[in-house]
Amino acid sequence: MATVTRSELTARVAPLRLMVFDVDGILTDGRLYYSANGDEAKAFSTVDGQGIRLLREAGFKLGLISARRSEAVEKRARDLGLHFCFQGVETKLRAFREMLDEIKIGPEQAGFMGDDLLDARVLGAVGFAVTVATAPQEVLTRCHYVAERPAGNGAVREVCELILRLQGIYPRIVGGYL
Repeated sequence: MATVTRSELTARVAPLRLMVFDVDGILTDGRLYYSANGDEAKAFSTVDGQGIRLLREAGFKLGLISARRSEAVEKRARDLGLHFCFQGVETKLRAFREMLDEIKIGPEQAGFMGDDLLDARVLGAVGFAVTVATAPQEVLTRCHYVAERPAGNGAVREVCELILRLQGIYPRIVGGYL
């Protein structure tokens, strides 16, 4: 992992307006479930979903980029009120740039959380690159932060809360729940 100080993390997170997530290995634990009929199922964490909702309440634009295509992902994106859901993407960097163009921001105002080689180019292009501890070394070295919680089980929530805390708005956002 790239060595990043707390002050550098704060500087990278301060301008963020868009946060984008990979799906398998980030929003899920990376396992694929198939029924006897070949139907695919995915398990998503409600804890991670609440973290994404907190970012949305803070005014962030949010998106998913996945190389795979799944009806479950489309439904999850709708349920979470995400602004973007790119699936079946061969070149994730192209999809990421489309998001930037649509909301008219620069890459330094965007974060991405990915876990594998297909995510490396986007991780290298964003202002805030995040992964999980199980990512390969080539991904770890591109990231500014590595979540302590596991993929599909709190890693996304950890990152969402970190962003809100570093931007100094966590108390305001969660205050409505307390």
